[in-house]
Amino acid sequence: MSVPTTPALTVGDEVPPLSVRVTREQLVRYAGASLDFNPIHWNERFAHEVGLPGVIAHGMLTMALGSRLVTDWLGDPGRLVEYGARFTRPVVVPDDDTGALVEFTGKVAEIRDDGTARVDITARFDGRTVLGKAQAVVRP
Repeated sequence: MSVPTTPALTVGDEVPPLSVRVTREQLVRYAGASLDFNPIHWNERFAHEVGLPGVIAHGMLTMALGSRLVTDWLGDPGRLVEYGARFTRPVVVPDDDTGALVEFTGKVAEIRDDGTARVDITARFDGRTVLGKAQAVVRP
């Protein structure tokens, strides 16, 4: 039985975009899974008291969605070798059924000598970048 091969990646290849709506329900589920019950992720009044524009998504949830962009594209999460990002702006999640739309794009920025590739990821909410220096290293 042969193992399927992936076509070689080249600098400039674009990852199919991913759009995700983050809702308050997802924040509750993520809080339970991560044990991060910080009230900025569920209490509007508290979020305002600490200077936030409203309830915000967990940064690690936003970051995880960015990795999903890459793993969906690769078809195998085991091909994601490394991933990192900085949190630059919060994703404010309204108290409605629509939630906050976060849009992810990615592009192959570098092919390394060891055959891995660096993918630069952009995450936008409300037209503004919410993750800085989001990069994944993948095995083709």
